[in-house]
Amino acid sequence: MDNGASSYRRFLDGDDNGIAEIVEDYKDGLILYLNGYVNNIFIAEELTEDTFFRLITKKPRYSGKSTFKCWLYAIGRNVAIDYIRHHSKMLHTPIEDMENYLSEEQSLEQSYLKEERKIIVHKAVSELSTDYRTILWLVFFEGFSNKEAAIVLKKNDRQIKDLLYRAKQSLKSKLEKEGFIYEEF
Repeated sequence: MDNGASSYRRFLDGDDNGIAEIVEDYKDGLILYLNGYVNNIFIAEELTEDTFFRLITKKPRYSGKSTFKCWLYAIGRNVAIDYIRHHSKMLHTPIEDMENYLSEEQSLEQSYLKEERKIIVHKAVSELSTDYRTILWLVFFEGFSNKEAAIVLKKNDRQIKDLLYRAKQSLKSKLEKEGFIYEEF
């Protein structure tokens, strides 16, 4: 059982510090993961709060079939998909507000991805399609195994391997266009 699972079990047993530990451990990564779905850091923060709110109020059962992080990200993905379904109309944002969104997003990303190389790769990844961006984020930035990524994305192992291969090829192409050598990363 990983640390998140033990914290969640303590929370279910009445220890509110358990949920505080979960929020502290997983908040930043979950925000950036959900930002890949909605492309708005502020909405991603709200969706992260909604994910934790769902844990607190509904207290879903954690079966232990995957890591706690994998399970939590799957819940977050479902929250994001629900949001996208309900807000499928394009949101119009004034350019002035967009500048604020971008500066906030870059600030958060830079604190989370401290090394300059990771920022370059992250930028290239953000230009990929949502499926490619999501699989690369889960596997390389969050450290999920292919099996865990398959659970989160509701795909089989073969689909994950194919998706990961195509995503890496696309990333390699983007990095090479920018003048970077893919193998360095």
